[in-house]
Amino acid sequence: MAGKVFFPSPPLATSIVRHWSLPNADLALELPSRDFHGRRFILPPLPLPSPPARSLSVGFSNDDPDFLLSDFNTLRVLGHGNGGTVYEVLHRRSAAVFALKMVRADVSLRHQVQREVDILRRTVGCRHVVRFHSLVRTPSADVALLENMDRGSTDALLRRRGRRPFPELALAAVARQALLGLAELHSRQIVHRDIKPANLLVNSASEVKIADFGVGKVLLRSLDPCDSYVGTCAYMSPERLDSVTYGADYHPYAAGVWSLGLAVLELHQGHFPLLPEGVPPDWAALMVAICLGEAKGVLPEGAASDEFRAFIDCCLRKESGKRWSVAELLGHPFVSGADRDESKQALRDFLQENSDESPVLKEPRKLGQIPPISIF
Repeated sequence: MAGKVFFPSPPLATSIVRHWSLPNADLALELPSRDFHGRRFILPPLPLPSPPARSLSVGFSNDDPDFLLSDFNTLRVLGHGNGGTVYEVLHRRSAAVFALKMVRADVSLRHQVQREVDILRRTVGCRHVVRFHSLVRTPSADVALLENMDRGSTDALLRRRGRRPFPELALAAVARQALLGLAELHSRQIVHRDIKPANLLVNSASEVKIADFGVGKVLLRSLDPCDSYVGTCAYMSPERLDSVTYGADYHPYAAGVWSLGLAVLELHQGHFPLLPEGVPPDWAALMVAICLGEAKGVLPEGAASDEFRAFIDCCLRKESGKRWSVAELLGHPFVSGADRDESKQALRDFLQENSDESPVLKEPRKLGQIPPISIF
C-alpha cells in the first residue's frame, strides 16, 4: 500500500577493533497538491528505550497506527535547507508535537531522503539519535515525521546567545551525550559524516541527540572507505581531505571524533575555532587550517580547564590512528569525571536562560493551509 513504511529489526551490535564502537551502547519548497492531504502516515510500533526518553514528541499509540496529514496543525517553521522545510506540528487528536520535514520531489533529493530513512530505520531504540516515525511520498514532496527537539540545535542556541560561549559544565553534558549517540551509531555500522553544531539537537529534558543523516553511510565491512567529500567541509577531518598524508592506520569512525571535537570547541569559543573570528571559511582557508594548521594551539593555557583542553587534544589529532576512539573518550575525565546530574542540570539551566523566542503561529493552521515558503 502506498505510503507504508516497514521497519526491519535492528542489526545486532558488533564490536569493532580498537573499541571504536560500544557493543551496547534556505530553499524554496512548493507544498503538495490537495490529493496529498488524504495520504496516511503508517506509524509502525517503535520500542521505547529503557528508561523512556522524556520528549514532547512521544505521544502516538501503537494501537492506532494510521494518521492523516490533515490531523496536523503547523505551529511554526523550524528551518530551511537541503531542498526542504522543517515545521513544528501539532497532532490534534493526541496533542503530541512533532517535527515534520518536507523535501521537494527532486530525483537527487529523493535518493538522499531514502538514504536517510534507511539509516534511521536502523536506529530504533537509540536514545541519542532523533527518532524517525514515518515517511510518506507524493508526486510533489517527501514528508518525514520526526521527533521534535523543542530547544533546537546547539548552533541555533549559540546564535541566540550572540555567539557567547557555552559554559564548560554544560558542554560536558553535550559532549557525553553526543559521544553516546556516536557509539550507538557505530554499533550499527553507521557513520554520520556531517557532525556539527547544527546537527546536535537539544530538548527541554536536556537530552542531546544527533540528527540529519542525509550524507550518512552504512558500512558493509568495518574498514570500508569513508573519505568522500560529502558533508560540511569545515568539519571534515584531515584524512577526508588528504587521505595520503593523514590516512595512516585508517579507521572509518575516526572522522566523526574529529568533527565532534571541533563542534564542541566551537561551542566553547563562540566561533569556528580553526580560523580567526570573522574570517569567512572558504575552501582554501579551510584546507590550510585543517591539514596544515595546528589544532593544539587553538586553546592556550588558561583559556579552558586542563580536562577540556586534554579532551579537545584527544579529538583533534591529525593522524586518524592516534585520535581517541569514542569508547576511550567516554572514559575521558572531561565527560566521565564531571558529575552527570550536575552537568545535566547545568545544561538545563543554560537552556532555560536561552529559551527559543521564535514566534509560534497565533492561529495554528492545518498543513493544507500553510502558504508556500521561498527563500531564493
